[in-house]
Amino acid sequence: MTSLPIALITGASRGIGRAIADELAPTHHLLLGGRDRAALEAASSQYPSAEPFALDVRAVTEADVTGIDHLDVLVHSAGVLRMGTVAELDDDAWRDSFEINVFAVARLTRLLLPALRAAGGQVIAINSGSGYNSGAGSSVYSGTKFALRALTDALREEERANGVRVSSIHPGRVATDMQQELHEFEGKDYSPEAWIQPAQVAKAVRLAVDASRDSTIESLNIRPSGMA
Repeated sequence: MTSLPIALITGASRGIGRAIADELAPTHHLLLGGRDRAALEAASSQYPSAEPFALDVRAVTEADVTGIDHLDVLVHSAGVLRMGTVAELDDDAWRDSFEINVFAVARLTRLLLPALRAAGGQVIAINSGSGYNSGAGSSVYSGTKFALRALTDALREEERANGVRVSSIHPGRVATDMQQELHEFEGKDYSPEAWIQPAQVAKAVRLAVDASRDSTIESLNIRPSGMA
């Protein structure tokens, strides 16, 4: 049994999730969540203390978390981007988006709350600037992020008495594969250096993780400076 605090990160094989794993690796035992076991095993081998936690967040069950009775940090980083107008988006686009971006977060959190309570742990949700604003073509994505913000706001108040802290991180555009997809949808050229780097989002997670017990980073917004 590890003596390090334990952090479970979903979407840990790439992008923001992988950057968060890089950031927390020196101080935590990592459970790297994702669907690609081979990629997770390869990533685990690069950290001082880590193991794959391979699962589909859409189908997680109580059996998947059996044995996790103490969890210090749960980071929800897995997510999908579906863009299109209300006239264009079909039911499957709406269902899939809410299943991954909202329902899976609620389900995994619920299953792990006993372990989080036992550790006096914290839940950190990687939300988005779209959790505050919506626009043409972003109804389904923003809808999921608005819903995720409502979920975390409620969870924060519900779990305060149980010693579980809840943080919501709202990055603007981040240089990831998802950002490249968004630029393709918009018909724009993509320059990764113009946007927030995943490591900067990971530093915001570190700020929340390192906050002393007398404080909580409840919500943190990060925006591109436009200076790169």
